[in-house]
Amino acid sequence: MNTYNVKTQKPVLVTGATGYVAGRLVPLLLESGYRVRTMGRSIEKMAGRPWSRHPGIEMVKGDIMDIASLTEAVKGCGTIYYLVHSMISQKGKYRHADRIGAENMVRATAVQKSDHIIYLGGLGDITHKNISQHLISRNEVGQILKKGPAPVTILRAAMILGSGSASFEILRYLAERLPVMITPKWVSMPTQPISIANVLGYLKGCLEH
Repeated sequence: MNTYNVKTQKPVLVTGATGYVAGRLVPLLLESGYRVRTMGRSIEKMAGRPWSRHPGIEMVKGDIMDIASLTEAVKGCGTIYYLVHSMISQKGKYRHADRIGAENMVRATAVQKSDHIIYLGGLGDITHKNISQHLISRNEVGQILKKGPAPVTILRAAMILGSGSASFEILRYLAERLPVMITPKWVSMPTQPISIANVLGYLKGCLEH
């Protein structure tokens, strides 16, 4: 017997569904009774996830760099989780790609009259002399999203602790291989790590409150 009880709200769109955070957020939303539409560049990759056969899931092919597919993916959804960023892009121009993606999301949500955008950005002082281009780009995305008509909730996280997290796995590998390292002073920067369980809890909480 199927005991799945779907909530009556509009579907929730989760972008970057095969990514680390989004891929873990999807089953949490499904378990809570939400209808979830996942967007990714590969239906095949999404179909390989355990949640792909859930009765509350709808998978669509889309790309934030393609305004037509993005607008279609957003159609009919109330809340949009913006969980994509271009750490790797052609010739390393990820800041440019991030800006285009955010601008496309603003246009798509304006056309479809979306209710809410939830964006997970990076935590860091963008005025710090050693701030990374990656964090500057994440901040720019948030500023662009706020220019659209849809209300935007922005969460910021530093290193996410959890098996499979790229930054965490790099740190763990270094600690295992090189327990003692001599490094220059410029690598010293305070950080506030957060567990993936807490990140997911906050993301879901933004949908419910």
